[in-house]
Amino acid sequence: MWCIAALTKEYRQRMYHLLALYLRPLRSDEPVVCIDEKSLQLLAHSRTPMPIKPGRLRKEDYEYVRRGTRNLFVAVEPKAGRRNVVVTDRRGKSDFVAFVQHLLETTYRTARRLHLVLDNLNTHFEKSFIDVLGSRQAAKLLRRVRFHYTPKHASWLNMAEIEIGVLTRQCLNTRFAAGDALQRSVQAWQRRRNEQRKPIIWSFTRQKADAKLRRHYVS
Repeated sequence: MWCIAALTKEYRQRMYHLLALYLRPLRSDEPVVCIDEKSLQLLAHSRTPMPIKPGRLRKEDYEYVRRGTRNLFVAVEPKAGRRNVVVTDRRGKSDFVAFVQHLLETTYRTARRLHLVLDNLNTHFEKSFIDVLGSRQAAKLLRRVRFHYTPKHASWLNMAEIEIGVLTRQCLNTRFAAGDALQRSVQAWQRRRNEQRKPIIWSFTRQKADAKLRRHYVS
């Protein structure tokens, strides 16, 4: 909480809204999906690592060669334990729009409405869809989407951050020299996670928020 000067009325309203959204029962026709991005630097080894041998761990030189960056779009449906991860070269508005289209046309093609939890990055708004698709096509797509935004400086309320933490520990804790290697590793991780169907258990409620944060509220 150190970076937040005051919890304003708008902050509390958005927080309460998301906490109520997270309490909704699982519905296949109106899934709640949290989205966030992660940037990853591609790094090649400057020297060949020493392989694993009995009684000796694999060793890598601390020096590396930069090979550019990649962006990872991460979507998680917490109650269903379903994940979608897409690796892109950039994270511009066209990439974000394409990712949402991908969700609507594949995993959630039968959903009547998709509830997306997002932070306040400038690409995460309806204008991006209009700029990329045009007004008519954007309106057709957005009929199936509802956006729900975290308060500013409160991305911790987006459960996609929890999933990105798991992805980082289980999949991204090594060097990737090329985008295709990263893509293969991420796809394998996503497949394993979706087979497990492990949900995210969210226990932070409005009552707990008030008890913990009330002294920071601005009337």
